[in-house]
Amino acid sequence: MDVGWLDLGMGLFGGLALFLGGLEQLSEGLKQAAGRTLKLLLERLTTNRVTGALTGALVTALLNSSSVTTVLVVGFVTAGVMTLSQSVGVIMGANIGSTVTAQILAFNVTAYALLPVAIGFFMLFAGRRDRVRQVGKMIMGVGLVFFGMGLMGDAMKPLRSYEPFVQALAAMDRPLLGVLAGLVFTALVQSSAATVGIAIALASQGLLSLSGGIALALGANIGTCATALLAAVGKPVAAVRASVVHLSFNIAGVAIWLPLLPLLARLAVGISPSAPPELEGVARAAAEVPRQLANANTLFNVINTMLFLPFTAVFARTAERLVKDKPLKRGTRIAPLFLDDVALAAPTLALENARREIGRLAEIVQKMLGELGLAVGERSAERFEELAGSADEVNVLEAAILRYLGLLRKGSLTQRESDDVQALMETLLALESLATVIARDVRQIIERGGTERPSIETAEMLRGLYATVQNAMEHAVRAVRDADAGAAAQVLALREAVSQQSAALLERQGKRLRPDDPDYLLLARLQMSIVDKLGRLYDLIARAARALLPEEARPQ
Repeated sequence: MDVGWLDLGMGLFGGLALFLGGLEQLSEGLKQAAGRTLKLLLERLTTNRVTGALTGALVTALLNSSSVTTVLVVGFVTAGVMTLSQSVGVIMGANIGSTVTAQILAFNVTAYALLPVAIGFFMLFAGRRDRVRQVGKMIMGVGLVFFGMGLMGDAMKPLRSYEPFVQALAAMDRPLLGVLAGLVFTALVQSSAATVGIAIALASQGLLSLSGGIALALGANIGTCATALLAAVGKPVAAVRASVVHLSFNIAGVAIWLPLLPLLARLAVGISPSAPPELEGVARAAAEVPRQLANANTLFNVINTMLFLPFTAVFARTAERLVKDKPLKRGTRIAPLFLDDVALAAPTLALENARREIGRLAEIVQKMLGELGLAVGERSAERFEELAGSADEVNVLEAAILRYLGLLRKGSLTQRESDDVQALMETLLALESLATVIARDVRQIIERGGTERPSIETAEMLRGLYATVQNAMEHAVRAVRDADAGAAAQVLALREAVSQQSAALLERQGKRLRPDDPDYLLLARLQMSIVDKLGRLYDLIARAARALLPEEARPQ
């Protein structure tokens, strides 16, 4: 039989494009609709390795992306929310969750694929609310996945009687060759779901045996890890270690099952439904193998997780030995910890990363504010130089965060996510201005004041105002770092205290002002300038905190 290669190529690669595009639509819709909820779920239910694995499986099954789950986990490890050992269980569970796509694909529902495409399209483009559009994107993605599967299956029907292709697929029965083919193809298309999907499409045409399909699926498990490992190059150490854990876990699993492939095939057959007895030969294989292949893929990952879960600490220690902490580049005082570009694909996660980095920057500014009192009290040029160095660190982080938020803005954001980006930018700019006032403006005032010192009573009042500003800064750091709206409100509640203390200081200076005493005039000018700068510091702290409050909760 002659094969129409042009029609076959269009059907195969066009179907693959629709399949991958549908997966992207589905994943993006889920990330937008449930990313925040799933992040909280991961954060709270990973206290031990078992719940971590179950949570990783659930989150990955819903997000349809083990890489997004891994990005979440990396963020938690970097932030100290969980240890690398705890994260191993989540990563193992993510492997189980990633098999859900294959289970869904094994159901032959391609005849109805255009119905969810139509429904999803209508919801996506006619819906007025973000949630409706997000659900529409998910439904449309599901339809495109199955429609693409149908196109690939139909395109490959002529290959049933094309002997060279049949012989090539028969070679997949040799386990090593099948694993290698699955690994290479997955690394090229960067989707293990695509590899398993094509294997199921081939099996549904009776072209691929169960053992050959299992070998391809095993190779896909390694291939997706290799892709993640390459993506982690240049990323934070936690990201590289998580990728190493993922890769070593899957390589170990494949190494165990490779000589036991017939056993895995028998287990899959045993738990899979049989075709009607009237079906024989290719027709019977086409009816049975897709479900058996999906079940074998799930069994592989479930059994591996059960085998390796007690050894999470071993995997973590191995990754830590293989991937050492990176020293900063020469001449670099500080570098971002949380700004992982991979997370930009999931805006909820990227916003969380940006907030963590801004919280880190806020802690540096808080330390600067604490050291300011010593620098002023001692009139120490050395301490002011240290403050200037800290301000340079703030500038480095600010530039990196602004770049990250700029990249995030280029993506598809909901209205709430756009508002969150704007709020974080306002907070960031206020904190940078705060660092500048501490390191430069106050120093200039002190240098102009020479050796003049305030009276004991005035000094005590200045210390009181300074303590109030420090208190506001403590609340602001908590508001940024922990997304605590209550702490932000406490910052704004201190405005009255700052106003009263500033007014009291200015009133005292006014009453004691002696126009005929030039030394006192210089001292009064110095003290009023300090009061003004402390008020300016509070205003910037309040602006940073105010941006984090919901619009309706902001004082006018």
